[in-house]
Amino acid sequence: MSRGALTLGIDAIGLLAPGLPDWATAQSVLGGHQPWQNTPPLIPAPQRLPAAERRRVGNATRLALAAVEQMFAHAAPVDPATVATVFASSSGDGDNCHALCEALAQPEPLVSPTRFTNSVHNAPAGYWSIAAGVRAPSNSLCAFDGSFSAGLLEAGVQAIASGQPVALISSEVPYPEPIHATRPLAAPFGLALLLTPPAAPTRLARIELHALAEQAHDRLDDEGLEALRSSVPAARCLPLLAAIAAGRWGTVRLEALDGQSLPVKVLPCA
Repeated sequence: MSRGALTLGIDAIGLLAPGLPDWATAQSVLGGHQPWQNTPPLIPAPQRLPAAERRRVGNATRLALAAVEQMFAHAAPVDPATVATVFASSSGDGDNCHALCEALAQPEPLVSPTRFTNSVHNAPAGYWSIAAGVRAPSNSLCAFDGSFSAGLLEAGVQAIASGQPVALISSEVPYPEPIHATRPLAAPFGLALLLTPPAAPTRLARIELHALAEQAHDRLDDEGLEALRSSVPAARCLPLLAAIAAGRWGTVRLEALDGQSLPVKVLPCA
């Protein structure tokens, strides 16, 4: 381990994004074995939720839960109810934000309690706790365009401090107009990583997280994927996923805030 670095394992990945409906497909696309196609993702209803809650949730929560469900389906045997989570998103539920703004702009502003409940930034975390019976700690954070890097650091520190796996879920859905014109997010993007502490076995890769640096971040060679990476905060993870998919060991620099990058050294499992 490099001095001052946080060493972690990545045991499983869940992914739902344009042209990347799952990690198996992403391995082929990001590994250079098949071309990327900009196909909108199909966001499934969260089947673990009771029917009443399932009807209430919006696409932001559906997307986050779909990514984490997919991740646990491919993880080593582990009870999701025991795994701490970090949910990272720059925007949260834009549809509910829009609806609340419309309601408050009316002569008699009336806000639906259900609408408000689903608008809060930790709504996906709350619904995941209902869906999987989670009693482990959960954090929800926002760091604008650096939300993925912030979430990765937060989840990594928790995994090392606790000595237990931590799930990082990073997701975005576009805002409707007119907010979209001011804060454009190109497409839905949901990612879940199961991070393991240094001593635990892992199946995909090991990573070392280094201190934020005043360095340029990595870009992708494929123009379409680079456009996705640069236009959706959760998609800032793509250089890391591409390195794992291609077995390209070395350091990637993920975009953070204010011109900084998060250097992540990608290593094989053993």
